Amino acid sequence: MKLTKLLLASSALTMATGMAIAEEEMANEMTIVSWGGAYSNSQQQAYHNPYMEKTGVNIINDESSAEAVSKLRAMNEAGNITWDVVDVVAADALRLCDEGLAMEIDADEMLAAAPDGTPASEDFGDLLVGDCFIPQIVYSTTVGYRTDMVGDTPPTSICALFDTEGYPGKRALEKRPINNMEWALLCDGVAKDDVYDVLETDEGQQQALDKLDTIKDDVIWWSAGADTPQLLADGEIVMGSTYNGRLFSVIEEQKQPVGMLWDAQVFDLDGWIIPAGLPEDRLARALDYVYFATDTQRLADQSKWISYGPARASSAPLVGTHAELGIEMAPHMPTDPENAKNTFLYNYEFWADYRDDIDAKFQAWLAQ
Repeated sequence: MKLTKLLLASSALTMATGMAIAEEEMANEMTIVSWGGAYSNSQQQAYHNPYMEKTGVNIINDESSAEAVSKLRAMNEAGNITWDVVDVVAADALRLCDEGLAMEIDADEMLAAAPDGTPASEDFGDLLVGDCFIPQIVYSTTVGYRTDMVGDTPPTSICALFDTEGYPGKRALEKRPINNMEWALLCDGVAKDDVYDVLETDEGQQQALDKLDTIKDDVIWWSAGADTPQLLADGEIVMGSTYNGRLFSVIEEQKQPVGMLWDAQVFDLDGWIIPAGLPEDRLARALDYVYFATDTQRLADQSKWISYGPARASSAPLVGTHAELGIEMAPHMPTDPENAKNTFLYNYEFWADYRDDIDAKFQAWLAQ
């Protein structure tokens, strides 16, 4: 479907396929796909509830983002797209865009300008990493640990993951190669700037798997972002990887004896895509929603509920205190200078190119 023009303003009109669609002609229900847990709750509070109140639309939450690529491929094959807006990481957005499964976005026509009139393309800047990707947040994957299970020397290095003698006990790692392969190479002596050059090669991929082999028997593999916080809360693991916002929740909201390891936290982007091929009424609703949900105030509002940095430059000064705890949120952001002393920059273009091949190797290794 070719979009010739888009008008989204106070009158809530969308120009799609050359026709203005009024609010009452948009779909009155939409399915939004995300990751669940504390993250979906932050979206519910900052985006969904205000949008439902404003429009009367019914939003159905689906927590299938981890399987977004495979499920959208299957939906496309079946000719039945049941999702309207999907939250994905940047690398998955690039893959979906390359495969024609996500709609291309013109940021300056389809997204709100900053309050001072700065066009969306400038406000999002370098975070607009793909033709189909609408950024929401900067987040990181990092490691949490039980403060009562690490003795008198809490871990300060990511390589504590591989130190089963100094920190005995189970670890939790995500059941995919991303981040695990990078950390494995870092802790096997590969310089940070060389990690992706090494990981491009069969030998480098094997090197990473060999390093992971050294802790394989001590790993609990997770698929949902809520898994590691729960395992930490239950004392079933000594440390584990997850998203920094999930760790913020278990530390600050649940007051569990958990600490945050910021060393080699992996920066990444997360945002929306709109599936290609939606009917006109659903497409208009999806566009109206993302226009609303990605404006300056809404992105700042999300930071009241979770410690992820908003993707717009104009949102950053609006980050304040947690909506319920009253604590300042800026020091809990992955981008805070104290937390970002040794970050690892995730290469979404690398993973868009190599994900399928390395996934196959990783899953075969897991099955051994």
